[in-house]
Amino acid sequence: MGSKLSGPGGQGGKTIEQNADINVTPFVDIMLVLLIIFMVAAPLATVSIRLDLPPATPPDPNEVPKEPVYITIQDTGSIFLADRQTTIETLAADVCVALAVPTNCREERIFVRAQPEVKYDQFMEVMNTLQENGYFKVGLLNEDIE
Repeated sequence: MGSKLSGPGGQGGKTIEQNADINVTPFVDIMLVLLIIFMVAAPLATVSIRLDLPPATPPDPNEVPKEPVYITIQDTGSIFLADRQTTIETLAADVCVALAVPTNCREERIFVRAQPEVKYDQFMEVMNTLQENGYFKVGLLNEDIE
């Protein structure tokens, strides 16, 4: 297969061979780079978070669920445990009293909510105090409870 080139006089010239082969080297290079990118990015996408899910069995219908304990942080820095005001120093002891559990009160769930204007350090001070005193089952609320 060839094409004839004609010179200025329209007379025949030399024949040029066309190359119909596809150069796959750039394609393979791009595929290898993408493979490496996905191999590096795939482990980052599989981050695991520990979830404390409820049991699969339904609770006893005769059992009355306990009222949860809510800690509310106001924008003024005041901390309320249910409807009673407390301080950061007495928070751990007040939470244990509010839970009214005869055995280990640190195994019960606590809910923390804050007003939108609360500063981050005020919120983290409450969270750190709870954690330092062994309260690890803490739920965060972002809406008002009615």
